[in-house]
Amino acid sequence: MSRIGRMPIAVPADVTVTIAENNQVTVKGPKGTLERVLPAEMEIRQEGAEILVTRPNDLKKMKSLHGLTRTLINNMIIGVTQGYTKTLEINGVGYRAAKSGKKLTLTLGYSHPVEMTDPEGLESVVDGNKITVKGIDKEKVGQYAAEIRSKRAPEPYKGKGIKYEDEVIRRKVGKTGKK
Repeated sequence: MSRIGRMPIAVPADVTVTIAENNQVTVKGPKGTLERVLPAEMEIRQEGAEILVTRPNDLKKMKSLHGLTRTLINNMIIGVTQGYTKTLEINGVGYRAAKSGKKLTLTLGYSHPVEMTDPEGLESVVDGNKITVKGIDKEKVGQYAAEIRSKRAPEPYKGKGIKYEDEVIRRKVGKTGKK
């Protein structure tokens, strides 16, 4: 059995989970509502304040879908109760970010400022050289943070660019002059 897949998912008191046909799972909580269609092969059932995911057989595909399905449901429950955040740091002389309404403006050493609009359901907050992306959908938060980072990924010599807060940049030694 999958170690992750067989663990029951605890449903908090302020969260309602609805399982429709074709494994369409809807999770409603204090922060919002998330909806997702999960693999039809998996059997998802609610027993009291717990959700159990079982697989029909031990084929390789079913084994991999088992843990995935359980984790996706768990991420939805965490999202509507606590939400998700990703923090990015901007390093470099003259590199900065500004926020006006839903528009994020990045000055990253290009000849023009890079403008990005917050996607539906996400919010970005600028605090000095830090950008925090907040939302209830883990996938969307990670994707938007990755898109912001891709505008100027950190380079290995001086570490200039946009990096995740917990990311470690492997530095390289620069050129040395002849003597």
